[in-house]
Amino acid sequence: MNPARFLILAMLLAMVPVSAGHADDDDEQDRARAAFERGEIRSLDAVLRAVLARAPGEVVDVELDQDDGRWIYEVKVLAATGNRIEVEIDAASLAILEVD
Repeated sequence: MNPARFLILAMLLAMVPVSAGHADDDDEQDRARAAFERGEIRSLDAVLRAVLARAPGEVVDVELDQDDGRWIYEVKVLAATGNRIEVEIDAASLAILEVD
């Protein structure tokens, strides 16, 4: 890794908030796994393929939330142009809901 990229990565990591505990993260992972096993959401691989077909680039963040009983993925993509694109996708149907 060249020194400039290392320095940028180190600066970005320094800005990431540190959490005192990981219990909330574990609960969210358990909820997501259970939803997948019940067939309520599609695999992350399928979700990312659908997102990248609509907004090509590098995935930099993924969040899964429930909104009114509907599972929604919010995926942030860094496009080749350097723009950040946020895509909301229905986790069950893979329907693209919003692109910003």
